[in-house]
Amino acid sequence: MPDTINFCTLFDKNYLTRGLVTHESLIQSAPNAQLYIFPFDDECLQILLQLNLERATIIPLKEFEDDELLAIKNTRSKVEYCWTCTPSIILYAIEKYNLPSCTYIDSDMLFFNSPEVLLNELKREDAVLLTEHRYTPEFDSTAASGRFCVQFMTFNNNEKGFSALKWWRERCNEWCYHIAEDGKLGDQGYIQDWDTKFDGTVVMQHLGGGLAPWNIQQYDFTLNKNVLEGVEIKTQKLFQPVFYHFHYLRFYNNREIKLTDYPLIDSHKIFIYYPYLLLLEKKKSMLMEKFNLSFNPHGTTDFVFPSPQPLSRKSKLKRAIKKLIS
Repeated sequence: MPDTINFCTLFDKNYLTRGLVTHESLIQSAPNAQLYIFPFDDECLQILLQLNLERATIIPLKEFEDDELLAIKNTRSKVEYCWTCTPSIILYAIEKYNLPSCTYIDSDMLFFNSPEVLLNELKREDAVLLTEHRYTPEFDSTAASGRFCVQFMTFNNNEKGFSALKWWRERCNEWCYHIAEDGKLGDQGYIQDWDTKFDGTVVMQHLGGGLAPWNIQQYDFTLNKNVLEGVEIKTQKLFQPVFYHFHYLRFYNNREIKLTDYPLIDSHKIFIYYPYLLLLEKKKSMLMEKFNLSFNPHGTTDFVFPSPQPLSRKSKLKRAIKKLIS
């Protein structure tokens, strides 16, 4: 088996189904992956421990939080504290488990193929691998959210990598809030000049990494012998999708789902969003059956998942998509 590739993520009970789908799709696409999960509430922690997830290490807050984090915890909102902790969980995983490198991933992602092809862009002597937003031009939010997205960041365990990582942790501990201030925005505002600030910073080139609602308009998708393929519409360049980031997917109490604020075409809904919704609902059903939850692991209350019907016209397509997510 190839060398282990190491990842870390954090989430609480409101992202439980999403975190479980991220974990499952990661280890299915990359059997050599190991995921270090930091649950951010006790209910999430207890469920993850009982699930005994394959190729996952569960790290309680009491083991991870140091005096510096505890001192600032009550000065941040829940989401701001999660942002604050992003560089700290990467540093903890690398130091605690002596990892040669570690990749932070957001917990609302679906992996279609092994991310090893992305990690290969980072050489051993490099410091960090960054992911661009790659905004569709009419939705360019670089001025507000920056060129780079925290969603997928790899740090090498070397002097260059630690220099960037420890600097980032110090800045996030100093200031990490939701409201932008002097070019700062949460944990993400600090990384925008790293390609010139830190020697050994690599910017991901593979089109299959960093797929997200703000750039998906540039791509179309199809199935080729039950394998998902992407094409960049402008250049007609073919690529294998690696992961998609389901940023701000919302479930409402009136049985409605809002996929995104950005426009989508049919292939985005059918090949990207529809399989993800099915996987989320499978995880929810499993959790409700095993644990009789008093909360909705989709992050809402009194939500009933509507029966989706968009594929009824083509049974062959339905079978292919079921194979994609099985």
